[in-house]
Amino acid sequence: MPTRSLLGTLGALALLLAWTCPAQAAPQVPDPQAWAQLTPQQQAQRREALQRELDAATPAERQAFRARLRQRLETLSPAERKALVGQTRERWQALSPEERQDLAEQRRARIQAMTPQERRQLLEQRRDMLSRLSPEERAALREKLPTR
Repeated sequence: MPTRSLLGTLGALALLLAWTCPAQAAPQVPDPQAWAQLTPQQQAQRREALQRELDAATPAERQAFRARLRQRLETLSPAERKALVGQTRERWQALSPEERQDLAEQRRARIQAMTPQERRQLLEQRRDMLSRLSPEERAALREKLPTR
């Protein structure tokens, strides 16, 4: 009988651990300032590793990751966000046309690999983000978009 109660206790402990510690947690959200300091190659490597982790995660974990990322970016001050945008723009301009094309194709492939529900959620998140921009910021963003 003592073995049975021990097994019961271990089983309950295992259930508690499985409930409180998911087997596969969503990847950690990178620090935006640290990310901006990485070279484009380092960013690409880290992005691929994050993508592999997100591919293995459940849809709920992917959604939680995106929510934490959005929250982390929203906690930055406007000056910090502006500085990060400037650094990102400078790095993008420093890339060769081939590197830019490769990055655009990788992004396109990631979006095409999403489920229709994930694409709809991404679109809703982008619309939500755009709704928070001032009219001047939206106009500036619209000017930067390529014509179709």
